[in-house]
Amino acid sequence: MQRKFLTNLGLLLTLNLLIKPVWIFGIDLTVQRTVGVSDYGFYFVILNFSFLFNIILDLGITNFNNRNIAQNNHLLNKHFSGILVLKLLLGVVYVLIAFLIALILRYSADQFRLLGWLALNQFLLSFILYLRSNISGFLMFKTDSILSVLDRLLMILLCGALLFGHITESPFRIEWFVYSQTVAYTITAFAAFLIVVKKAHFRKLNWNWPFFLMIMKQSLPFALLVLLMTFYNRLDPVMIESLLSEKLGNEQAGIYASGFRLLDAANMIAYLFAVLLVPIFSKMIKNKQPLENILKLSFTLVITLAIIVAVGSFFYSNEIIRLLYDAHIEASTRVFRFLILGFIAVSTTYIFGTLLTANGNLVQLNYIALSGLLINFVLNYLLIPHLLAAGSAISSLITQFTMAVTQVILVQRIFKFPVNYRYLATLLLFFLGVIFFNIISRVYLIHWSFLPDRLEWLGNFSLMLLCSVFLAVLLRLWSLGAFMKILHEER
Repeated sequence: MQRKFLTNLGLLLTLNLLIKPVWIFGIDLTVQRTVGVSDYGFYFVILNFSFLFNIILDLGITNFNNRNIAQNNHLLNKHFSGILVLKLLLGVVYVLIAFLIALILRYSADQFRLLGWLALNQFLLSFILYLRSNISGFLMFKTDSILSVLDRLLMILLCGALLFGHITESPFRIEWFVYSQTVAYTITAFAAFLIVVKKAHFRKLNWNWPFFLMIMKQSLPFALLVLLMTFYNRLDPVMIESLLSEKLGNEQAGIYASGFRLLDAANMIAYLFAVLLVPIFSKMIKNKQPLENILKLSFTLVITLAIIVAVGSFFYSNEIIRLLYDAHIEASTRVFRFLILGFIAVSTTYIFGTLLTANGNLVQLNYIALSGLLINFVLNYLLIPHLLAAGSAISSLITQFTMAVTQVILVQRIFKFPVNYRYLATLLLFFLGVIFFNIISRVYLIHWSFLPDRLEWLGNFSLMLLCSVFLAVLLRLWSLGAFMKILHEER
């Protein structure tokens, strides 16, 4: 199983590293710089508002289905038609509730118009994730890897044409960005649907109310978990807009989005681990296979990457922000410094939270997520009026580390893994070593004559990265020999 994990992780990382950086830094970043911080902040607030009710589209069905299909492949034929009808019904309910809440909040006509398209996009995205949960449940990781980047590839082509193709005389508008997403999600959903239909031998839609109730009852704990996690992850920009005046709120939400985009880009790496680990953990738990080795392997890979990225980005935060943005540099840098450190905590929760989910420890996870939501809400309420977007970033950092530590402790108590103090000491030494390399790279500036003056810091930054990778190998956190042994083990 470790071999399957490593080989498919390699494919998944390769495809995502080829496509998603182009989307984030070539398209998404260009859109923000083109439309301006205020207009993008307006979009970012509505986007996160639409995320708050995303659970209504799914009710935990995707997470439940991923675990369930991985353990019982034959259930796809039985469940697919009924869940398809249920997803359509939930889509209608989602739109009604989202618009009702927006009406209560006195959203403007422009906000309602944008919300309508974003609600459609949320439905399509939820539908894609459900379809992919069936594909990954069959351990068809290569197919799932291609689908994971198809929507972004299509968005790159569509938005690239609008941004750089000179096919229209009008300046780029934020609405075009949303429309491009709609087209890309529609094509991806159709492709995934065809694959699952073939696997499920789908013939017709079935209305089965007792089946709907049964699925919702079984997926309800997953639904509550996703709801709580969505709120404490997506609440920040909504509270920024709500607690500040309209103009200042949109501006600060845009500044928060500047820092959050880079964290979101980094999170994609950790998320890919979770995508693979949910069905793998689920199948191993069902077959009563030992989990310690694959847990250590996956956590070591993701935490070393997280430490290098988070610490390096913290020390070079001002340079990174200046490279990407032209306005609000100091404010965006403050936000980014706090948010990027949270990548270490988020990466930890993607591993340990995934194991707890696969093991069915939903009650405990829901209590943890509820605590996270309360902490995040209170801290945002206290900090945003005084520190603006930076206050929300501090709130996010504290919340994420609280969640990570709690989940690690819970895993230790449930699975009774022996505490490996030598391994923990090695991780601490690695963390301190990466900090040391960053300090040295900042103090002793090397003149890199082949780089432009404004990019000269990239030379020291790259040297720091190389030293950090070498340290990971030296401490045997990354071992090429061990990886090759796993890759050549018998299937």
